Amino acid sequence: MHLNFGFNTVQTLWALTFAALLILLVVLLGRDRTKRFPFFTASIVLVSLRLLASRMLFGRLAPMTMSWIFLSLAVVAALASLLVIVELARRAFTGATARAWLIATLAVLAVAAAVLIAWGPWPAWKALTAEGSIAVLRFMQLIAQKADVLADLLAVELTLLVVVFGRRFKAGWRSHTQQILIGLSTAAIAQLAVRGIWQLIASHAAPHSEAEYEHIMGLQEKLYNANSVIYIAVLVWWIACLWRDEPGPTAIAADAAPELEAEIPPQA
Repeated sequence: MHLNFGFNTVQTLWALTFAALLILLVVLLGRDRTKRFPFFTASIVLVSLRLLASRMLFGRLAPMTMSWIFLSLAVVAALASLLVIVELARRAFTGATARAWLIATLAVLAVAAAVLIAWGPWPAWKALTAEGSIAVLRFMQLIAQKADVLADLLAVELTLLVVVFGRRFKAGWRSHTQQILIGLSTAAIAQLAVRGIWQLIASHAAPHSEAEYEHIMGLQEKLYNANSVIYIAVLVWWIACLWRDEPGPTAIAADAAPELEAEIPPQA
């Protein structure tokens, strides 16, 4: 028997994503994780709000009003993503010296800034300095897009640093900090890949018929759907990891034992 629920792929992915976000918020609140990760919790709230607004308000308001609402939420969410990176970095490298913090911060920001500058396209300066509501909205869109890319790049870099050096501080494999970062970097890599692939397709696409145009738009939808599936998997990962408590001091010591033994010189 064939069951028709009236949902297409996009609607199904939206429903699964929103449900996973709500479950994650319940876990964060119910397991008292919000005190340790307030900005991460706030970012999940903002993602949920943006997702709900896109479903409830799209097509029901004037285009200009919708643009102001969605772009304002996008800018706030992008800035929250950057604060999440700072929060996780502080959690991961508690006890690091000020010199180490300065060197690592400058190196990470330099790499991310270089990639961000090379990541196009950038609008003309006249478009950024023009007057009027449209110019303001374009500037807000630019801030949101570039801040998102910067946050993704920083997430990947920070995850690599935590994987290499985390056990020396308080961000071992079974810590919530590293588990959040693994999910964050996975989502970031997927997002960067989708952005890069779509920019490559759009820059070389020259449709000569309606069928070719629809084919290109179909590729875009498939890319975005694949990105949504990966994000749902990341949400499930966060739910599972944050539901469990971190290991106690005994387990942490056991986890770091091989590294400590390697540092102990052999006795004569």
